[in-house]
Parts: sequence; C-alpha cells; structure tokens
Amino acid sequence: MTGDTILRDRALGAYLGLAIGDALGATVEFMTPLEIRAMHREHRSIVGGGWLGLRPGQVTDDTQMCLALGGAVLVEQGWRLGGVADAFVAWMRGRPADIGNTCRRGLRRYMQTGELHGKPAEEDAGNGAAMRNLPVVLATLTDAESLESWSLQQARITHWNELSDAATLMLAKATRRLVLGGDSRSVAAEADELVRGFPTFRYAPWPGRTSGYIVDTVQTVLEGFFSTASFEDCLVRVVNRGGDADTTGALAGQLAGALYGASAIPERWLKRLDPTVRAVVEQQTDGLLRFAFGRKWGGTDRSALGSAGDARKLDAPFAVRRPAPVA
Repeated sequence: MTGDTILRDRALGAYLGLAIGDALGATVEFMTPLEIRAMHREHRSIVGGGWLGLRPGQVTDDTQMCLALGGAVLVEQGWRLGGVADAFVAWMRGRPADIGNTCRRGLRRYMQTGELHGKPAEEDAGNGAAMRNLPVVLATLTDAESLESWSLQQARITHWNELSDAATLMLAKATRRLVLGGDSRSVAAEADELVRGFPTFRYAPWPGRTSGYIVDTVQTVLEGFFSTASFEDCLVRVVNRGGDADTTGALAGQLAGALYGASAIPERWLKRLDPTVRAVVEQQTDGLLRFAFGRKWGGTDRSALGSAGDARKLDAPFAVRRPAPVA
C-alpha cells in the first residue's frame, strides 16, 4: 500500500470499526457476562435483537451521532458549532431508537435557549461525548489545535465534565496518532498521560465495570485494546463484558480499526452492517480526509455529503444535508 492508501485504510477502519462495534455490542447491551454466556456462549455475530429489538446490522446513537457530526462538518466545509447542534437536534427529532438522557437534556436546553453548552456538572460524566467524536478526529488530522478545540466544543453541547473532557481528548489524540501511522505504543502514551492527570482512569488491572460512566467505558476499552492482537479479538473481548456494550464496542472498534485498518475487519461483519450506514461511512471518511488534507488529497468531493435518499433509509436523519435552524 502507498502512504495515502494506508492512511485511508486506517481512517476507514476507525469509522467502520466504530459502526461494527456498535452493531455487535447493541445485541448484548445491559447484559452481564453470565447472561451473555448463557444466551450466546460467546457473542461474536451481528444478529440484532437486544433490548432495543434491532435488525441485524442496525446501529444505535453512537454511530448515528457520529454521522450527524460528520455530515455537519461536510455541509459547512468547516466548523460551525451551531450547525453541529442543529444536526444533533435533527437526529433527535427523527425519533431514534435510543438516546442517552444527558444528550437529550443538553439538546433540549439548546432548543429552548440556544445555549451551546451548559455548566460543568458531575452528572455529565457519561460516555456520550466521546462516542461521537471520530469525525472531528478525521477532519483535523493536520491540525492538532483544532482537534482539541472542536472536540471539547462538540462535547460540551451535552456533556461538560472534566472526566468526559479528558477522556474525549485522550481517545481523539490516540485515534489521530493511529490513523497517521502510530502503533499501540501511541495509544499507551496517551492513556498513560490520562491516568497521570486523572488516576481514576487506571485500567490495569481491569476494575470490572462496564457502565455508561466515562471512566468505566475507557477502562473497558483500553483493557480490551491492549490485551488482544487483532480487530476481531478486541471487539469480541470488549462486547462480551456486557454493560454499555454498544458504546464500549464502538470505541474499541474505533481504536482497533485505526490500528489494524478496514482491510482487517472480518468480511462477515461488513456484510451484516446496514448497507446505507456502510456507504455513508465510506463517503464521509473520504470527504473528511479531503477536508483535512485539501488539495493534497485531491480536492473536495461534494458526493461525500451523501444524499437525501440515504438519510431517509436510516432510522433518523443525520444531517447529510444542511439542517433547518432551531427555532
């Protein structure tokens, strides 16, 4: 592979990995490891179901909010936080199968007041900001300053908490380093810096908790990432922990996909992923890379914005078109 081909393979691996981890993990979300073993022995197939009753390959809010964010960046061909918030609201108004309470609360505040962030709050330490940040990473591969700024801005629309901020930045920086050619040592460096600043994130030995609390999520994802040697093994290990398995699966898929590349994702999983989601993920990946690298990547391709037909095929709109402003 050429340098550009490897970079695209890793970028696409991160985005497809996130969607596949979401679809795989949603089946066993909120289950315990004992319950998963009793029902599946070992859960390793994308079969849908779960507490949401999903179709095989259907994704949840993790992927859908990423698509909303990525669509907003591509529509604007730049960063406008109000456009991101409008995209999230358009998604919520589409009655998605699942939406976290903190996300719902923050988006309702925006709809009512126009405020693009609340106040720092202990109850905002969920994983909803970290799970949707991948498009920011891809759009800012050549701009570390914007990576941090945009990551925190999008996070604080719904989640403003120092633990959420720190984890969102760690995952963003680690993913960026992987896409740009790093290895697991790159992730370890970012994880170690996080733990130095916030010892509560210490993940070895794994504390054994898998809730939607951002600390539990990051510990589960990092333990799975560092204790496996392939994309498939990483996702299987993480989702079989249960708990908030769609989000831990999505974030593990993001990191593992960025390390091993899209070419390492099992074909049986790719075939099961919702084909419209897969197509728009691929389109957005190319669009975000063109945005990040400009003419060096071959210019901007407006087809990467997707189509109105693509949006209607999903459970909820995800701002592949410019959303209507919030009243």
